[in-house]
Amino acid sequence: MTIRVLSGELVDQIAAGEVIERPASVVKELLENALDSGATRIEIDIERGGVGLIRIRDDGCGIGAAELPLALHRHATSKIASLEDLEAVSTLGFRGEALPSIASVSRLRILTCAAGTAQGAEVSCEGGALGVVRPAAHPAGTTVEVRDLFYNVPARRKFVRSDVTELAHIARLVERVALSRFDVRFRLRHGGRVLLEAPAVETTDGEIARVGQVLGTDFPAHALALRHAAGPVLVSGWVGLPTRSRGSADQQYWFVNGRSVRDRLLMNAARVAYRDVLYGGRHPSYVLYLTLDPTLVDVNAHPQKLEVRFRDSRQIHEFVFRAIERVLAGTRPEGHAPAALQGASEADRPPTARPAWPQSAHAGALPLYSPARDPWALAAAVAEQPAEAPPQALAEEGQPLGTALAQLHGAYILAQSAQGLVLVDMHAAHERVLYEKFKAERDGAGVASQQLLEPIVIEVKPHELAAILEDEGSWAAAGFEVAALGPAQLALRRVPAVLNPREIRTVVAALVADLSLDARTHHLEGAADRFLGTLACRSAIHANRRLTLPEMDALLRQMEATERANQCNHGRPTWTRLSLQQLDALFLRGR
Repeated sequence: MTIRVLSGELVDQIAAGEVIERPASVVKELLENALDSGATRIEIDIERGGVGLIRIRDDGCGIGAAELPLALHRHATSKIASLEDLEAVSTLGFRGEALPSIASVSRLRILTCAAGTAQGAEVSCEGGALGVVRPAAHPAGTTVEVRDLFYNVPARRKFVRSDVTELAHIARLVERVALSRFDVRFRLRHGGRVLLEAPAVETTDGEIARVGQVLGTDFPAHALALRHAAGPVLVSGWVGLPTRSRGSADQQYWFVNGRSVRDRLLMNAARVAYRDVLYGGRHPSYVLYLTLDPTLVDVNAHPQKLEVRFRDSRQIHEFVFRAIERVLAGTRPEGHAPAALQGASEADRPPTARPAWPQSAHAGALPLYSPARDPWALAAAVAEQPAEAPPQALAEEGQPLGTALAQLHGAYILAQSAQGLVLVDMHAAHERVLYEKFKAERDGAGVASQQLLEPIVIEVKPHELAAILEDEGSWAAAGFEVAALGPAQLALRRVPAVLNPREIRTVVAALVADLSLDARTHHLEGAADRFLGTLACRSAIHANRRLTLPEMDALLRQMEATERANQCNHGRPTWTRLSLQQLDALFLRGR
């Protein structure tokens, strides 16, 4: 075979194959150029899903007429000039490949007017053949028109999908870019129809409103603000509440120094941070911005610049993980009410000045009804109450879950607070309380345990006994002391103090059965956390366990003091609330 030098046209088309995958790739490259030019207003017009036309107009610094031909040469750029520049890139583009690659597979036209010049210029390029630069009328900024994409590369044209599919890719891309720069106005149109109108914003309220445009209008009400810095690194943005999880990872946005990326390290850090509050198969929503010294990150690690490489990836992973984890740790019963209250407007939320009503469960003023008693006694007791009696407080301050009234169907706690009616899943709530308690004890002096006077012997299968002894460290960290008495006998010499002596055998048998399953079926990754999570689930109170009112109140108070108490270990909600306004609406009060 003869070695030959490829023609410039073929080289450009090969490069285009790496850079220009579909119409959305063209939009991405041109948007990055527009943002690098300092544009504050960008308009995108699309026809036939981007194959017929892609037109992007900006009000940036423009290109000088003398530099127009140079802009269409490969590896010609104004953004870097040395290796030092490449190692500290602060612009979105820097390789000088986008325009010549696009020009080699389309009919390209550029109209521009450099800032401070009286007249603009234009140039056309068809299939890589550069035309003559001519004067043109154009306001300050640049307009790039790309027509008939892949017209001269039939093999590539076959891989382009339908107009609807390609337009969807472009719309998602523009939304992602719009989230990266709140100070820039974006408008996306297709055939004259406006698909996205995002005015420039400068306030936090304006920023979260734009986020709501992209992720849904319900996202702002179900998100937590995040901002955490350490040295030259800052992570900020919004993380969705666990109760707003989704079936797919389609609402996860990462930006590194303003660049939209789909970086595995960052996405993994967020996933691990959510592992304690999401159940299997669910995905969180978030919009997060990582800002750091450009010298600490390599943006030249992916052909399409979708991934980056950090100088100290382990440290960045830990930093991001801890920042998100600490924010999510605050998902306890307080500012954000889960489940039923989510989606309620501010108008639906009860005003703090609403008067509290007397609480019969603990005040003891009114007798509870019982079938053996005169049914009219309750009415008589009500009549005897002084009309001017001052209302009693529903609960002490700092108790958003209120005060327990009753147990429903052996599974739920009914409570009332100043805001309305509260329902608590007692097993899910107790499971979270125990899990967080076990983790705190493990990380401190160790899980509280008690030595048994006589060992408890449990019959297990030989392979289960082998697995227990192999993982003896996890059992010990959870407060157990285990040993083998025979090929199929497990001896327990020490057990966690929280276990009811009558339930030890049942709990341990369930632990053995659960932990014998493949670890991949568990939402927690660390073996120690998996063990404690399973122990908490098996040790928590179960349905039909009758609780007294003081016991219910004790659980409510524990929930309020426990991190992540809005979700159980599997990510399901532990409580919900119906506001007084919602209750009034159910009974048509005030109408």
